[in-house]
Amino acid sequence: MESQNLADFPRPVHHRIPNFKGASRAAEHFPRLQAFKMARTIKVNPDAPQKNARFFVLESKKTLLVPTPRLRTGLFNKITPPPGATKDILRKCATSQGVRNYSTPVGLDSKVLVDLVVVGSVAVSEKGWRIGKGEGYADLEYAMMVSMGAVSQGTPVVTIVHDCQVVDIPEALLEDHDLTVDYILTPTRVITTGCERPKPAGISWSKISCEMLGKMPILRSLRHREEQAGKDVTLQDGPRSPPGATRSPQDLAPPELGSVPPSSVQIGNLPRDARVSELKRALSALGVAPSRLTWQGPQHRAFLHYRDPAEAQQAIACLQGFRLGANTVRVVLARQQRASDLVGSHTTEPLPDHRPAIAGP
Repeated sequence: MESQNLADFPRPVHHRIPNFKGASRAAEHFPRLQAFKMARTIKVNPDAPQKNARFFVLESKKTLLVPTPRLRTGLFNKITPPPGATKDILRKCATSQGVRNYSTPVGLDSKVLVDLVVVGSVAVSEKGWRIGKGEGYADLEYAMMVSMGAVSQGTPVVTIVHDCQVVDIPEALLEDHDLTVDYILTPTRVITTGCERPKPAGISWSKISCEMLGKMPILRSLRHREEQAGKDVTLQDGPRSPPGATRSPQDLAPPELGSVPPSSVQIGNLPRDARVSELKRALSALGVAPSRLTWQGPQHRAFLHYRDPAEAQQAIACLQGFRLGANTVRVVLARQQRASDLVGSHTTEPLPDHRPAIAGP
C-alpha cells in the first residue's frame, strides 16, 4: 500500500489498521446492506478507514458504540451527538477527536445488544478469514461482547478494506479465538463471504496473560464474574483460584472511616452539581469500581477505597483524563487523612456485581 501510494493518513500504515485512498467510497456500501438497515445498535472500531461508517450510523440515528483504545478504560463508549447536530457536527463526532468529546462509557450491566459489528483488518480473504494487527484486540472485543451477552453467533461482522487487502489466507493461520467476517466492503465490491467457521464463543482465558489482565480493568471484572459462575479462567501464565472462591469476611470489611488507607484514591475537581450515583456509574463502566466510596460533594471530591495498593494504582492509570460532566477530574493517590477531614462525608458501598477483581491470579 505504501509502495503503490494507496495508503492515506496516518502514514506509514505499518503496525496499524491501514487507512487507504477510497475508504470513504468503500464505506458508502455500508448503509445499503440489509444488515445495516435492520440494525439499531452498531459497534464500529475507532480506526481512520471506518470514519465514514461511523458517520453513517450517526446520520441514520442508530446507536453507535466505539471500543476504547486498547480496552484500557472499558469496552465501549456510546457516541451521543449534541441535540440538533448538523451533518458537519456528525462528521466531527465520527472522528477520533469526536469519539473522545461526545462519548459516555457503557458498563457491563447495561444489557446492550449489538446488532452489527464493524472491524478493521490488515488482510482478509473472500472466505471471511481475517488478519488484524496481530495484537488480538478485535478478537478480544468480540469475545468480551459474547461474554457480556451483547452478541451471538448470528450477529453479522463487516470489514472495510482496500481491494489490495483481499488476499488468500491459509486456514492454518487461523485459531479458534480468531474472528471471521460476513461482509467485505471495498471501493469496488461488496463481498458476502458465506463464512461458516464459528466465531469466538467467549473469552479464551488461556490466551490471556497476567500482564494483559493487569492493563484491562474490564477484563478483570469479566474474569471475576466468570470465575464466580464456576468457569475455568486459567490464564496463559498463571494458576487460577478455585471456581466460586470468595473472600474472607476480613477481606470484605471496609476500612474504618477515621482514615484513608494507602490503597485509596482521591478524585478532585468534581462538578458542583455532580451526584455520587453519576460517579459510581462511571467507575463501574470503566471497570474500576472501588470496594467503598467516600463522597465529599461540598469539597468537590471523593475518595475511592480499594483492597490493595495495586488496585489503587490501576485505578489512577485508568482515570487519567477522565471527565465527569464538563470537568476533567484530578486523580491522585490519597494521603493519610485525619478523622476530622472526613466530617460530613457520605460513605457508600460498591454497586452490586462490581467488586473489583484481583489484578492478577
